[in-house]
Amino acid sequence: MSLRITRATDTIEVKTITACIYAGPGRGKSTLGFTADKPLLLDFDHGAYRAGNRKDCVQIESWADVSAITADDLAPFSTLVIDTAGRALDALSATIIRENPKMGRGGSLTLQGFGELKSRFIGWLAFVRSFGLDVVLISHSDEKQNGDEIIERLDIQGGSKNEIYKVADVMGRLNFENGKRMLNFNPTDTAFGKNPAQLPALEVPHYAKTPNFLGEVLARIKAELNKQSEEQMKASSMLADWKAKIDEAKTAEDFTKMLPTTRDADPLVRENVQRMFSAAAKAKGFRWDKDASAFAPEQKAA
Repeated sequence: MSLRITRATDTIEVKTITACIYAGPGRGKSTLGFTADKPLLLDFDHGAYRAGNRKDCVQIESWADVSAITADDLAPFSTLVIDTAGRALDALSATIIRENPKMGRGGSLTLQGFGELKSRFIGWLAFVRSFGLDVVLISHSDEKQNGDEIIERLDIQGGSKNEIYKVADVMGRLNFENGKRMLNFNPTDTAFGKNPAQLPALEVPHYAKTPNFLGEVLARIKAELNKQSEEQMKASSMLADWKAKIDEAKTAEDFTKMLPTTRDADPLVRENVQRMFSAAAKAKGFRWDKDASAFAPEQKAA
């Protein structure tokens, strides 16, 4: 079977994303999860009852409750909320040890067991995303003192947190700033974040006022990523056209005549066009003569 190559001029439509949102206790993580678009919350943490806006959820007792999830189970929903990712990994760890005691020691996973945990969890995430759902991974945060600073990280066991960092398309923390609940995707010196859509810190409204807040945020992120993809396709097409034009320049006079047009190139590609133009002139043995305000052949060493 031949490779299905996505060309530089092809768009890559972002239909679903995986988001990770972490926070300390009492910040309203589950409540925020229920403001996603048509959410189903997998309640590994057994705390959904505390959310004032509780919607459909599944009380999870063991990994077996979700391992055989089907497309029909998820058909009525648009977002799968895992609350919390840490407890989900704990449940999967217990299943791995029960199935193969050699992968555990003293109730904890061995190095081999952690490898199994990472592969199975990431595989499961890919599986549920294949049903066309957004996935929201909710996590507790862990604070560590580093000198005078407090470093915020995901409260997830072992190296598994690194896999969450990798698989999440966006990552934000929920905290309070001046009495306001804020969702911030920007990374800082003391906290992780992923913000490909370059969103500012967002004030989280009361769920009664904006019941679909997280759904709107995720839709905004996908729209921005798709816009970026379209711009990349447009830029790639324009650069291909410019390369063809520049390749036609053969003489110093050709390059001199073409120079002004490069300054009028679309701002999206202007810098790259001028870089490509200069490189092509140099490759063909021409240099810019400031005195003559024109390109001239490179002077050969005596």
